Amino acid sequence: MNAGLDARLARADARLRRDYPGADGGRQPVHTVYVPADRIRRGLAAAWGEQAVAALRAFAPGAAELAAATGLEEADVAAALPRVLAKLDREPVEDLRVDAEDGYGVRTDDEEDAHVGAAAAALGADVAAGTAPPGVGIRMKGMEAEGRRRGTRSLALFLSGLLEAAGGLPEGLRITLPKITSVEQVEAAAWALARMERLFGLAEGRLRFELQVETPQCVIGPGGTADLARMVRAGGGRVTALHFGTYDYTAACGVTAAHQAMDHPAADYAKAVMQVAAAGTGVRLSDGAANVLPVGAAEQVHAAWRLHTRLVVRSLERAFYQGWDMHPHQLPTRYLATYVFYRRAFGPAAARLADYLGSVGGTVLDEPATAQALAAVLTRGLQCGALDEPEVAAACGAGADDLAALAQRRVG
Repeated sequence: MNAGLDARLARADARLRRDYPGADGGRQPVHTVYVPADRIRRGLAAAWGEQAVAALRAFAPGAAELAAATGLEEADVAAALPRVLAKLDREPVEDLRVDAEDGYGVRTDDEEDAHVGAAAAALGADVAAGTAPPGVGIRMKGMEAEGRRRGTRSLALFLSGLLEAAGGLPEGLRITLPKITSVEQVEAAAWALARMERLFGLAEGRLRFELQVETPQCVIGPGGTADLARMVRAGGGRVTALHFGTYDYTAACGVTAAHQAMDHPAADYAKAVMQVAAAGTGVRLSDGAANVLPVGAAEQVHAAWRLHTRLVVRSLERAFYQGWDMHPHQLPTRYLATYVFYRRAFGPAAARLADYLGSVGGTVLDEPATAQALAAVLTRGLQCGALDEPEVAAACGAGADDLAALAQRRVG
């Protein structure tokens, strides 16, 4: 009988392994920074870090002032602030996109060629010097009829320039595909990337891309089906992430400008579909951006910081561990909110995981899937700099490698 069951379910077992491999255990950035192509310069990440620190000094020079500005507890801010300042000095940007789409606008072909080429040269020089962010890439124009030729041209120019300036493509290279309205567009993008791999002599599968979820058609197709799950598979293993486009999506759903926001119910619905479509596939999730920038007088900066902090924490609580940042002054609250989140989670998660790993009787009986989630939150905290390995190992009895292995273990 067992042999018969194995035979009957062999195809289903193979499909499950192929379509739902689980997390790959690699580091996910806490944010993606979008900068228009014509504003990319060498050393941009370091310059953003310097501007972020200057904003802290000007508008919240101490933990008490920063707590009042963000709405976080002063004790939490005081504990996290030294780490935030160190992060802004060491690695202020984790993931950088050259924006050749909405943030850049429509230019002449000659202008876009020049700007994309210069951006690739600048990023490539930083990659070669070891000063580039861990993740770099481009948001090209999408596969819709009016933009696809310009989009693929800019992508080819960007890849060519990066290869020339850096001597190769960085490991953290990502391509963002916006304005998706059909499964066929994802298939076409995968086909185009395969062609570019052959053009540039790259290994098959080297070029991977993120899907920007910003149209209703991306979430629910014309037949009433959740086409986003099909889109993930249509990439043929090249799709790495789903990024939510807050303002395009909510506008397309008829939400007026004053109410377009990351926490609008229409946005929450789309992100819930994204979450289910990506679950178990290894495809990562990213929330969108807060469009209220922390600039102007102190009162305006503090209001924007408080909003940004609340939205970052809200995303983290809903298992969206990445978001977009659009201005250097958003970096302090991105890292502060993220670090406070992980440091608050640290003690309870480590204690429960220690009980689980040691089979110690406690007040909560955790399932293997919960233990995996506990390991995942500690791993994420370690990867972004919110936690240190010695303190985590002392608290739960497992090192970073063991936690990462447990976090990506398939359960169920």
